[in-house]
Amino acid sequence: MAARSHRSSRRPKRRTALITVAAVAAAGLAASLVVAFGPGRDSGTEASEKVGAAPTATTPEATAPSAEKPKRKPGAKPSKSPSPSPSTSTESATPSPKPTPPAPAVTQQAGSASGQLAGRIRPGVDYKGVATFYDTDGGGACSYDPSGDTMTAAMNTTDYEVSKACGAYVRVRAASGATVTVRITNECPSPCRPGQLDLSPQAFAKLAAPSQGQIPITWSLLSPDTSERLSIRYKTGSSQYWCGIQVIGHRNPVARLEVRSGGSWSRLPRTEYNYFLSEQGSGCGGALRITDIYGEQLTVDGIAVRPNAVQATGVQFSPH
Repeated sequence: MAARSHRSSRRPKRRTALITVAAVAAAGLAASLVVAFGPGRDSGTEASEKVGAAPTATTPEATAPSAEKPKRKPGAKPSKSPSPSPSTSTESATPSPKPTPPAPAVTQQAGSASGQLAGRIRPGVDYKGVATFYDTDGGGACSYDPSGDTMTAAMNTTDYEVSKACGAYVRVRAASGATVTVRITNECPSPCRPGQLDLSPQAFAKLAAPSQGQIPITWSLLSPDTSERLSIRYKTGSSQYWCGIQVIGHRNPVARLEVRSGGSWSRLPRTEYNYFLSEQGSGCGGALRITDIYGEQLTVDGIAVRPNAVQATGVQFSPH
């Protein structure tokens, strides 16, 4: 009996302690609720939003530029796709056609029939001399390209006159009355004498038997009918700093060539190899003014400096 009453006397104490603990816990919870829901306090949701918003405003990624965004070059077009398909790259894969060079602009001023700018070889004058012949391919001192034209001749040095005779057409007449028309493409140095023509073998054969070797002749300047048009060629090595200019395919002998520079025309000196030289590059690639012995002028613009290229003008001097 003593033991049973001892156990029962301790149980209320434990219970009392539990009630006390529970009462303290309930009081604490009530205090927390009062603090949490008291006036002037944010709700839990609003507080959490403010807590989450603050770091976002101070995050380095939000204040600094993105390193992944490339800087576009001025004027560059943005790519339509990071990895373009063949259909989007067609424009860059197909080369643009090269622009067609514009046709040279040409103006023409008529001259007289007197040939007042002629040198030793003048229109309407018969010259006497002898004819010989030599093997030729149509080239020579006049710097023309070899050609299939077999009716050519070399002019003696005196009448060649530092290439003024180059390109001239002359009619040659033998004592027999036979005639042939030849174009001057070369120079015949000494022992060729004034008045002498050194013909191609084919041209000589139209006047006399080749076995004769040399025959007396008379010859005179012509302004023949021709379908050929005048062309311009810049010498190999030409540039904007130095150039040589040649006139090709002219019906009448060329008396002078001028270039436009600084608003005025400058006459270029002529070489014995039939190019007009601009030693300092004056007028190279600019407008040209070409004058024949009759005073007719052709002003040609749009001939670019393209060394050793024959560039057609589409025009020709008038016949006389």
